Amino acid sequence: MATYGTIPTSPSTPNNLNYITHATQTIKDGLGTRHPWNLMFNFHAFNVPYGAPSALSRIRFNVSFFCMNYAIIVLLTLFLSLLWRPISLIVFTLVMAAWLYLYFLRDQPLVIFGRIVDDHVVLVFMAVVTVALLLLTRASVNILVGVSVGVLVMVLHATYRKIEDLYLDEEEGFVNNVVDAAT
Repeated sequence: MATYGTIPTSPSTPNNLNYITHATQTIKDGLGTRHPWNLMFNFHAFNVPYGAPSALSRIRFNVSFFCMNYAIIVLLTLFLSLLWRPISLIVFTLVMAAWLYLYFLRDQPLVIFGRIVDDHVVLVFMAVVTVALLLLTRASVNILVGVSVGVLVMVLHATYRKIEDLYLDEEEGFVNNVVDAAT
C-alpha cells in the first residue's frame, strides 16, 4: 500500500493536553486579535468632536468597530461591582462561560434552526440574559452601578476617539456613510 505525499504523525501529547492547548490558543486568538487594545487606547487618536453630528457618527462607528472591546469593558465593570455579592458572582461566572462560548470565542457564525444569527443579536441576547439572571440574585444596585459605569466609559471613549484611522471590512456589514458624515 503506497502512501505517497502523506507524513505519518503520532500524537506526542495526551488528548486532554491537546484540548487544553487548543482552548488556550482559541482564547488568545479570540480575545487578543480582533481589535487590539493599543489601537483602542492610542492617545494620539483622541480629540473633541466638532459638533453633535460628528459626535454621533463617531459613537456609531466606534461602537461598531470596538464592539467586542466595549463588551469586555462593560462585563469587567459588572464583574468588579459584584465582588461583594458571592452568589451573584457565581451566577456571573457561569454566564461568562456562555459569553465565551456564544460570543467571544466563536470562529464560525452561530446557526440556529438553519439560520445564521448576527453577532449583534447574540450580544443583545446575552446582555439581557446576564442582567436578568443577575437580577434574580437581588443585586440590582450593583448591576446598575456596574453597567452604568461601563456604558459611561464606552460612550466617552466612542465620542472622543477619532475614526479617521479606523476602517471596517465590508463583511462586517457597516455602511460607509458614517465615515463620510464624520469628515
